[in-house]
Amino acid sequence: MAFKTEYEFVLPRGYVDEEGTLHRRGTMRLATAADEILPMRDPRVANNPSYLSIILLARVITKLGDLPMIDTRTIEGLFTADLAYLQTLYRQINEGEDSMVQAHCPNCEHDFHLDLAFPMTKSGA
Repeated sequence: MAFKTEYEFVLPRGYVDEEGTLHRRGTMRLATAADEILPMRDPRVANNPSYLSIILLARVITKLGDLPMIDTRTIEGLFTADLAYLQTLYRQINEGEDSMVQAHCPNCEHDFHLDLAFPMTKSGA
């Protein structure tokens, strides 16, 4: 079995781009030491330590819908529920708190990953 370095996700709300297109599916890779160290030199982090998570997520999210690239402006444009979801996912995959499980829908036969850290609500998501 290969070492897993990328994790797919589905945002709870989704990112709406400038054209109004909703992007929910994405991929996050494992962080490197450089991902955590280099942003500390950024003046935006010196002025506001909370900005560190924005830069970290912009570095490790490799795909979000059909967007050609993900940068800090993209992460800044996320809804707060999506930002919180991605921060939790980042911690889970980088600190060993993996709550993702492979699942299979018996009705439509679709295979997918289910995050047990985010239980489904009565509305279904």
